[in-house]
Amino acid sequence: MGGKNKQRTKGNLRPSNSGRAAELLAKEQGTVPGFIGFGTSQSDLGYVPAIQGAEEIDSLVDSDFRMVLRKLSKKDVTTKLKAMQEFGTMCTERDTEIVKGVLPYWPRIFCKISLDHDRRVREATQQAFEKLILKVKKHLAPYLKSLMGYWLMAQCDTYTPAASAAKDAFEAAFPPSKQPEAIAFCKDEITSVLQDHLIKETPDTLSDPQTVPEEEREAKFYRVVTCSLLALKKLLCLLPDNELDSLEEKFKSLLSQNKFWKYGKHSIPQIRSAYFELVSALCQRIPQLMKEEASKVSPSVLLSIDDSDPIVCPALWEAVLYTLTTIEDCWLHVNAKKSVFPKLSAVVREGGRGLATIIYPYLLPFISKLPQTITDPKLDFFKNFLTSVVAGLSTERIKTSFSECSAVISAFFECLRFIMQQNLGEEEIEEMLVNDQLIPFIDAVLKDARLQDGQLFNHLAETLSSWEAKADVEKDDKKAHSLDKVLLNFWERLSEICVEKINEPEADVKSVSGVSNLLQVLQKPKSSLKSNKKKVGKVRFADELPESNKENEKCVSSEGENSESSELMTEPSLTHNCSELISPLRKKPLEDLVCKLAMMSFNYVNEQKSEQHLRFLSTLLSSFSSTQVFKMLLGDEKQSTVKAKPLEIARLAQKNPAVQFLYQKLIGWLNEDPRKDAGFLVDILYSALRCCDNNMERKYILDDLIEGDLKWNSILQVIEKACSSSDKHALVTPWLKGEILGEKLTSLADHLCSKDLESSGSSESYFSERWALLSLVLSQHVKNDYLIEEVYVERIIVKLHETLSKGKELSEAENNDLSVSFICDVAYNYFSSAKGCLLMPSSEDLLLTLFQLCAQSKEKTHLPDFLICKLKNTWLSGVNLLIHQTGNTYKQSTFLRLSALWLKNQVQSSSLDIKSLQVLLSAVDDLLNALLESEDTNLLGVYIGSVMPSNSEWEKMRQSLPMQWLHRPLLEGRLSLNYECFKTDFKEQDTKKLPSHLCTSALLSKMVLVALKKEIVLENNELEKIIAELLYSLQWYEELDNPPVFLTGFCEMLQKMNITYDNLCGLGNTSGLLQLLFNRSMENGTLWSLIIAKLILSRSVSSDEVKRHYRRKEGFFPLTEGNMHTIQSLCPFLSKEDKKEFIAQCIPPLLAWTKEDLCSTNGGFGHLAIFNSCLQTRSIDDGELLHGILKILISWKKDHEDVFLFSCNLSEVSPEILGVNIEIIRFLSLFLKYCSSPLAESEWDFIMCSMLAWLETTNENQALYSVPLVQLFACVSCDLACELSAFFDSATPDTIGNLPVNLISEWKEFFSQGIHSLLLPLLVTATESEDKSETSFQNAMLKPMCETLTYIPKDQLLSQKLPSRLVAGQKTNLPEYLQTLLNTLAPLLLYRARPVQIAVYHMLYKLMPELPQYDQDNLKSYGDEEEEPALSPPAALMSLLSTQEDLLENVLGCIPVGQIVTIKPLSEDFCYVLGYLLTWKLILTFFKAASSQLRALYSMYLRKTKSLNKLLYHLFRLMPENPTYAETAVELSNKDPKTFFTEELQLSIRETSTLPYHIPHLACSVYHMTLKDLPAMVRLWWNSSEKRVFNIVDRFTSKYVSNVLSFQEISSVQTSTQLFNGMTVKARATTREVMATYTIEDIVIELIIQLPSNYPLGSITVESGKRVGVAVQQWRNWMLQLSTYLTHQNGSIMEGLALWKNNVDKRFEGVEDCMICFSVIHGFNYSLPKKACRTCKKKFHSACLYKWFTSSNKSTCPLCRETFF
Repeated sequence: MGGKNKQRTKGNLRPSNSGRAAELLAKEQGTVPGFIGFGTSQSDLGYVPAIQGAEEIDSLVDSDFRMVLRKLSKKDVTTKLKAMQEFGTMCTERDTEIVKGVLPYWPRIFCKISLDHDRRVREATQQAFEKLILKVKKHLAPYLKSLMGYWLMAQCDTYTPAASAAKDAFEAAFPPSKQPEAIAFCKDEITSVLQDHLIKETPDTLSDPQTVPEEEREAKFYRVVTCSLLALKKLLCLLPDNELDSLEEKFKSLLSQNKFWKYGKHSIPQIRSAYFELVSALCQRIPQLMKEEASKVSPSVLLSIDDSDPIVCPALWEAVLYTLTTIEDCWLHVNAKKSVFPKLSAVVREGGRGLATIIYPYLLPFISKLPQTITDPKLDFFKNFLTSVVAGLSTERIKTSFSECSAVISAFFECLRFIMQQNLGEEEIEEMLVNDQLIPFIDAVLKDARLQDGQLFNHLAETLSSWEAKADVEKDDKKAHSLDKVLLNFWERLSEICVEKINEPEADVKSVSGVSNLLQVLQKPKSSLKSNKKKVGKVRFADELPESNKENEKCVSSEGENSESSELMTEPSLTHNCSELISPLRKKPLEDLVCKLAMMSFNYVNEQKSEQHLRFLSTLLSSFSSTQVFKMLLGDEKQSTVKAKPLEIARLAQKNPAVQFLYQKLIGWLNEDPRKDAGFLVDILYSALRCCDNNMERKYILDDLIEGDLKWNSILQVIEKACSSSDKHALVTPWLKGEILGEKLTSLADHLCSKDLESSGSSESYFSERWALLSLVLSQHVKNDYLIEEVYVERIIVKLHETLSKGKELSEAENNDLSVSFICDVAYNYFSSAKGCLLMPSSEDLLLTLFQLCAQSKEKTHLPDFLICKLKNTWLSGVNLLIHQTGNTYKQSTFLRLSALWLKNQVQSSSLDIKSLQVLLSAVDDLLNALLESEDTNLLGVYIGSVMPSNSEWEKMRQSLPMQWLHRPLLEGRLSLNYECFKTDFKEQDTKKLPSHLCTSALLSKMVLVALKKEIVLENNELEKIIAELLYSLQWYEELDNPPVFLTGFCEMLQKMNITYDNLCGLGNTSGLLQLLFNRSMENGTLWSLIIAKLILSRSVSSDEVKRHYRRKEGFFPLTEGNMHTIQSLCPFLSKEDKKEFIAQCIPPLLAWTKEDLCSTNGGFGHLAIFNSCLQTRSIDDGELLHGILKILISWKKDHEDVFLFSCNLSEVSPEILGVNIEIIRFLSLFLKYCSSPLAESEWDFIMCSMLAWLETTNENQALYSVPLVQLFACVSCDLACELSAFFDSATPDTIGNLPVNLISEWKEFFSQGIHSLLLPLLVTATESEDKSETSFQNAMLKPMCETLTYIPKDQLLSQKLPSRLVAGQKTNLPEYLQTLLNTLAPLLLYRARPVQIAVYHMLYKLMPELPQYDQDNLKSYGDEEEEPALSPPAALMSLLSTQEDLLENVLGCIPVGQIVTIKPLSEDFCYVLGYLLTWKLILTFFKAASSQLRALYSMYLRKTKSLNKLLYHLFRLMPENPTYAETAVELSNKDPKTFFTEELQLSIRETSTLPYHIPHLACSVYHMTLKDLPAMVRLWWNSSEKRVFNIVDRFTSKYVSNVLSFQEISSVQTSTQLFNGMTVKARATTREVMATYTIEDIVIELIIQLPSNYPLGSITVESGKRVGVAVQQWRNWMLQLSTYLTHQNGSIMEGLALWKNNVDKRFEGVEDCMICFSVIHGFNYSLPKKACRTCKKKFHSACLYKWFTSSNKSTCPLCRETFF
């Protein structure tokens, strides 16, 4: 309401209400209430002196501090928190003097705010206090007494961060040594504050009841009480002893308060816990006072003994012990038997109620403190107590928690030992302890497996050990005698319960395992027990337990030295030690018990085949393997000795009962139906072996057993057990290393491998355990040595390798994945484990085979993916092992040598396709990355060097590359050749195999890439050589005209793998690369020269860098092919001066050649080729020089006319002569293109006559076009004709003036005619060939030939005599020669080569305007038919169109309208679409040239065939979404951007850079023409299309086309020269309006035609302007007519207006309207009403009547309803 968020007006000094109130109070009372705060009572003020007078405050406190201190007294938590943080910051940043000014006010604020309800504020307060302390230091001293009480409470805060912040502040103020002194200084004040809080305060006095909610008040009160209790404890603990007396009175008064003792029963656990902690501290520090208050202390503490809150429990039990220790007569004040013990019993019986780990450790100290008077009668008391403890063990919670279970068991044994020690000699108690407690306790634990984890057996063993030790030490003593009796009794009873557990046919599994665990623990000597346990706190008993004031007698065992655990000891010493260490008191009864149990189990096994008992027997024998036990087990069977065995074995069996037992019983058990887990039987075997005297005896036995008795799975288990335990391994080492086992395993490997390859009929498990055995013996190492002898390891690996090698050659049908999988597993384990062992030669062979399997494609190896993955992991683990060996790895390793050789052969064999190469590269990548981890840094470089081919091998691979690459450079004039070198070509069968050069360069580049990433430097310029070869491969691919798909795939693969020139150069030093390329270019020319040009072009190298590599131009002469190609490639990048130097070198030699030298490379051919290359880059602007060369050529013609190939057969002409002719023709073309100075008549004659003669040669040698140089000759001949045609076509009156007089007429009459009479028939014959691709070399001459034909004049085209070609049944009004021309040329619009399509389009385009005239002459025959008349455009075009529509349906039919299709340039689809669109352009051109009436007929035909609808659907799949030019799309100029609709399409044959835009631009052009010339039909289609298409068309047309068309329409009205008699027409461009004013005599009609925004799709609106002298009805009719004409006629606005005017004129002339359409002139076919009714004499239009009759199904007159005839 008061506008809290309003900003205070500037200059408004009136503060807010609270501030004002503070000020007023200060003035009135002279105090500063902002710093006093709410007091609980007036006495509160006593802590801090109030400062009088506001003036003093101003002088003492800094204004910023004053503001902060005020904020601290606010109620809002956030305000207080921020203010406190600000206060802390200011304390740190301000000067000490300023901060000291705050100190008088700080205690009051601190005391109040340190008890704040919000814990963040409390924490911030302590943090700020610390900063204040650090600033003011000792100046705080005067205020300590008022602070300390609250400060101690803050250190005991229940919110830990706040408490720790307070402690930090306290430590910052006082070092630990000074803290007791500080506390002592303030002790009285502290005690007062804390006592007040505990006794006087209530929730309502601590907080204001009116403003603070009850819940918050109580929470604060409880927290303050807790803190006060803990602070009192802290005070007691910190105070020095000498200061305690002075506080005794204060504590006395506190303890006299009943309110204090009630805290022990408080409902809040935190308060109870703090209370008990304080009680403990009081007992400890002021025992005398507590003794005086015994009557209150004892019940308060002892009667709370059953408090089971986890917060309270630890403090309570501590208090209990302190109470018992401090107050000797505490039991006088409580009834132990009725109150305390029942509560204790209840807690213990319930397992400590979840707090066993806290309570149970206190039980022993508790019972040790009980006086005898309380415990009498002892027997009952201890019996009940221990029974309760055991009962606690049976609770579910104890069973599930290991720590709690351990605590209970530990407490039980501690108490048991204590009671036994205290009561030795009292037989009743002794018997009760053993018979009623210990034995039932053991029995309970044996039944429940969950309790066996709680270390019970260890505690039992320890208890027995202590009794035995005492009995030994005090042999003659009475106590020893009692202990002997106790032990005897114990063993008897234990034996009974063990026998009971075992002596059942279906013995309980848990009980049996319990018994075996118990016996094992009891058998261990005392030292091993201790070493196995963690160091834990445990009770140590003295002979006499002295009474002491300590709370309990806990201390840490000091005997826990780490002795070797029994497993790691060697066997013999272990047995001796055991027998020595085990007390004789235990040894005899234990052995008797074991023998009894073993015999009982053995009987069950024999009689009932009980596996449970057999397992138990195994465990017993493992722990107690002695001949005595075996002897007993054999019983009377001694007479049946081991028969049919070697003498040695028989003797052993006779001597040793264990061996006899092994043969007679154990073998039988092992060979019974195989168990899943027979490990326990193998344990019995080891137990028997332990009883042998030495290792040789054991070897004899095992060798004998594996010869026939033991199965493979048993052998596997024997070896596994040996690996898992060193003492077992020690027993069988000689056997493992022996030859019998080695041979047996070798034959097993042989058997497995051969079996596996033959069939996989056996079960997988049959194999897997045998393979597991092989894997184990190969992979397990003991002390860096194999389990078996090394020679056998090698033999097994050789077997595995042989198997894999065989598997490699198997076909898919024969392949067996199982064997490969098993071998993988075995090899992987072998490689992974052999860390310290060197690889053997055989394992390197295995490694190579594994690598080869991975590096070949699946098609070859027929392996599934999971196996390939397995193989990869296996060989990588092998390579890892290999490279970590020391020494010169490469020289030592056969794997590395052979794998390099294999890789080299793979890539050079030309047998790889892309997939295979990818797999190979991937494997090599893995291999090299593994090699990188080697310590030998040269390893990778050496490896790459060994894969690198020699120079001659590289040359051989380069020569084997197919030579088609030469086609393009030759055609483009980048290279010149005068010999045939096109021998190699792509062979059909190798369409998928990559050439070896590509594979090799890819492999080495990949290897180099891996090496460079790790900055490994290669030797011998290998890097430069490899990059050069990679560039050669890529340049070869780039020059190919129509590369096969697999080659494109190869280049994409290189990109994906980042194998690019830029990457390789970016990573390595390639300073010598350019020199290498330059040298190769000068030496060999061809592709090497093109590579340099490509590098300069792609800006990888600058031309200046290249310039450094040739110092003198003379170095290129005499010309060789290499020199010539190098200059030709460099030409585009050389400066003019450089080129002039080259030309200067070339001209003199041109003058003086003999005929032979004319054709040689170092003669006319070479020098002219270089001259042409320079001229091609437009770098010669010297007209005289060009004329000079032309004169030289004319002189050559005079001297050696036979060199010039005029009208001759080329089949016998040498390539050298062809080459020089090509260069001459090239020169003439370039001369015409770039020479601006006039020529003499003789020079013109030479050029034009030569051109025609060469063209004749071209025409006569069509059969030889497959010869590349002949094809090139044909191309350059047509090029010359084209240049001449272009020259004369673009001649202007100015240029004609410089030409000889008759030249133009000669050109038109003779030369032009000659060119086209040769080329048009040549086009017809050339297009009959099978290969139609534009990019194929065979059709190269189509481009120049077709371009020349585009210049053909219309009259020459019409006069061409082509073979007659007419189609039967073709409706036509055209003369025969024209029809033939159409029939010949139109189908070529479907030809696969774009040049042909464009040339044919240009020729037909010239014909189109001529054709409608022939239909116009026959128009009368379409007059008054009885149906809607229609006339087809030229039949040749329409039949072609129907074919194209079918083709386009296949290409575009499935794509929804509006989804843009990108047609790949020069693809088959591209040619179909191009032909289709060009055909439509011709039809629309034809349509435009026709008269209005003809157009009506043609459009009717198009409507019937639905061709136009199909076109429009296709156009909306081909036109781009944004038809703007690419370069203008970015520029946002003021002008409208250029679009495909505003710019005219230039259909160029030569220009291929704009090919991607050809189809989109052409589609837009056709759409534009359609809208312009057939608007009514498009409108009709648009209105009838579905909604989605309707919207797409409307949006696109409005955005891109309507403006252009409206502007053109308005402009055509403005610029129209058409004059109407009696009608004026004006146009307004801005408003898109056309105004027509019609006047006849006194009648004036003004019409306004408005074009819509989506013109021409939307309907044109016609509005009325002035209207004088016309009836309203008539006026409406005319408006409707004009609207109808403009909407439904396919023409411009001017044509619509002309039609309307004609209609109105006829009306005024007296011609009556047709009474069906109410118009004089028919809106569609422009006819007058002619059909008259014989009854009413009214006339109608034929078309209107036809429609009337068909729609009404009657033949009556519309007016008089009489029959019309």
